[in-house]
Amino acid sequence: MFLEFIYPLVKYFTPFNVFLYLTFRGAYAALTTLLLWFLFGNRIIEVLKNLKVGQSVRSDGPQSHLSKTGTPTMGGVFIIFTVVISMLLWGELSSKMIWLTLGSFVAFGTIGFIDDYLKVRRHNSAGLSAWGKLAGQFVIAATVVLILYFSGAEETTELYIPFLKNPVIDMGSLWIPFGILLVMGASNAVNFSDGLDGLLAGLLILVFITLAILTYISGRVDYASYLGIPYIQGAGELTVVCLAAAGACIGFLWFNAHPAEVFMGDVGSLALGGLIAVISLIIKKEILILIIGGVFVLEIASVIIQVVSFKLRKKRVFKMAPIHHHFEMSGWPETKVVIRFYILGGLFAIIALSTLKIQ
Repeated sequence: MFLEFIYPLVKYFTPFNVFLYLTFRGAYAALTTLLLWFLFGNRIIEVLKNLKVGQSVRSDGPQSHLSKTGTPTMGGVFIIFTVVISMLLWGELSSKMIWLTLGSFVAFGTIGFIDDYLKVRRHNSAGLSAWGKLAGQFVIAATVVLILYFSGAEETTELYIPFLKNPVIDMGSLWIPFGILLVMGASNAVNFSDGLDGLLAGLLILVFITLAILTYISGRVDYASYLGIPYIQGAGELTVVCLAAAGACIGFLWFNAHPAEVFMGDVGSLALGGLIAVISLIIKKEILILIIGGVFVLEIASVIIQVVSFKLRKKRVFKMAPIHHHFEMSGWPETKVVIRFYILGGLFAIIALSTLKIQ
């Protein structure tokens, strides 16, 4: 909104040129979401308490978590709200990429909201059925992927592998099921990673900052050409989205740090996971996102391994899945698990960025 309003005034007051810079708008998009959390975070928590929107905790998990029962959840609703407001203020509203990412962001959040609402209403940890949740995710993912497939450029269906400069294959129509699987997988992987105070928010900050760097250079012909990565016209505008999301996660972490005053809920984790996947599809980082979000990959892999092992062998590989609970059950304090996973997340981000020069 600011850009559309101020751009015609640049010829009268040249300092307004600053609003044309992605870095400026991205920084202030992050500050906007962060400021909104600082100003209204406590009030949101009070509202959630008054609505009796409390978290239900599994009785078969770490016993230390039982004390968290009743902690307000669904804080992800305000994360979505702050990001949308920030983008309306600082984004280029004529950008189709902005509307596609925000649309999928809100849509995945809606699935999570329904799931959280049912959990609160039933006073247990069972929300939407697994098949119901997957069906909703499939519809959203398929819609996004089909839009990209039919409106994208030539490189849309090409698959790029980290450490290799040129695309390894043009997937053609096979890119559609591949993209759908990636979006659904990423959304659920992020969702599985939400189980300890501050864990998911901290990891997401690292991921969104990394994506902000990648979207910025992918949207510039000179940088993309120098680094040998595909140039995606208009992708730079997604930098503002990434930084707005990073700011929202920082603001949320202020209240979610141990001991948590509010939880994100599926409304936040599914929305943010979907957002990450959609951005990676747009900028052709479908494989690299598996490195950037390496901790999320480990989390969902541990769940898959646990389920398959129990189905086939009637034995569990981990004491509890996702894997962050395994370490808790092994005697690690919750805060130590969180900090060590932050370190892993940072290492994965560094490795992902290093691939830009190692190809």
